[in-house]
Amino acid sequence: MSRLITRTNPDELHRTPGYHHVTVVEAGRTAYLAGQCPLDRTGEVVAPGELERQVDQIVANAVAVLAAVGAGPADVVRSVIYVVSSRTDELGSVWQWFNASALAPAFTTASTLVGVAQLGFAGQRVELDLTAALPN
Repeated sequence: MSRLITRTNPDELHRTPGYHHVTVVEAGRTAYLAGQCPLDRTGEVVAPGELERQVDQIVANAVAVLAAVGAGPADVVRSVIYVVSSRTDELGSVWQWFNASALAPAFTTASTLVGVAQLGFAGQRVELDLTAALPN
């Protein structure tokens, strides 16, 4: 794979729990994934309302989409996690579950975690937005 990805935390900014403040891709192509939802192959929401099981489905979906374009979790250069919650403990749990998954390397990059009021499907509690650097 011919690309250079650099992740940095400037000394002037606060320490992070594993992500980086900035990710730079020197050159190459990028893939912008649609928001990955906790949907199974039939398009049904998995485990309506259950955060951890929805994270598991999103991880499986995101890994498959990345593989389809020749990328993996380490190629992710930007992530945004949306969680239907205003509770910091739930937001923190979702962050931990993603970071303990097969997708964990994706969250060492520039990442954002956002609590929201609602997502697109009834019973959906989590969605993941990824951008990845691709081989030239």
